[in-house]
Amino acid sequence: MHTILITGGAGFIGSHLTRLFVTKYPAYKIVNLDALTYAGNLENLTDIENAANYTFVKGNITDLDMLSALFSEHKFTGVLHCAAESHVDRSITDPLAFVTTNVMGTATLLQVAKDHWKDNMDGKVFYHISTDEVYGSLGDTGFFTEETAYDPRSPYSASKASSDHFVRAFYHTYKLPIKISNCSNNYGPYHFPEKLIPLCIHNIINNKPLPIYGKGENVRDWLFVEDHARAIDVIFHKGKIGETYNIGGHNEWTNIALVKELCKQMNEKLGRGIGESEKLITYVIDRAGHDLRYAIDASKLKNELGWVPSLQFEEGISKTIDWYLNNNKWLSDVTSGAYKEYYNSLYGG
Repeated sequence: MHTILITGGAGFIGSHLTRLFVTKYPAYKIVNLDALTYAGNLENLTDIENAANYTFVKGNITDLDMLSALFSEHKFTGVLHCAAESHVDRSITDPLAFVTTNVMGTATLLQVAKDHWKDNMDGKVFYHISTDEVYGSLGDTGFFTEETAYDPRSPYSASKASSDHFVRAFYHTYKLPIKISNCSNNYGPYHFPEKLIPLCIHNIINNKPLPIYGKGENVRDWLFVEDHARAIDVIFHKGKIGETYNIGGHNEWTNIALVKELCKQMNEKLGRGIGESEKLITYVIDRAGHDLRYAIDASKLKNELGWVPSLQFEEGISKTIDWYLNNNKWLSDVTSGAYKEYYNSLYGG
């Protein structure tokens, strides 16, 4: 039986992971720690908020005393560390916020886990959820593997690379039982609309411009968020201590092709004419240091643990669009106030 701390469990990936563990493992005790910043939203978890094996705690992973008290109270046997600042554009605007949360927060969490587990690390797991962006940028060919050298290009990816290094350092120095996964771009329900897919869905609904960086030629590998949560579940329970696993969706799309697929499906679902939503596409000045291509080789995860993604992109994006269309209140709530100011600062309205 596990008592698991999930950090950032009210965020996009974290909420799906929290829901999976609470519902799939009723004998586990799940504690969700989230600072509830702009992307953390308890509305993401209303369906499980009263579950007997679930507890929510508001707090920040940089708070060592609070973390230590939580570990003393709950006697955690596992940590699923999702909490992070994760948007590249925000990291360019405010890099130190990413250093604080992603580097110092992770190091603080590692220190507390080490201190509380040092007398008995048997059966303990510190699982760090990271990103493929730590590997840098690919050309037209090739894939990121677990052996690819780190080459981060943005303050966000540099902060995640640093946190990965700290996790490995605690494994080698203190024998802390760690696991790491690096995933490709996630999409799906409850995604805060600063990222490409939910932003475009929101803007198509409201007939607003669809801002595309550069010429839209950048390539990403897209992973349905529920498939990602399933992969984390498998790695947490069956992956090897000290190992890294890459999680990919086997769905490479250029940004412009992805947006046109979104427009096509939205036209059908909203009863609009062919090509109507595509008229909203607007090209904007490219992001500074914009990586050309990410692509994951997830064969280690498949060969060792048997995980493969369940959905191809066209099916997954259809499910995602349907969710947003059926949850307009959620979308309206998260795109009010501060979101509008931030959006205008990036895209000029």
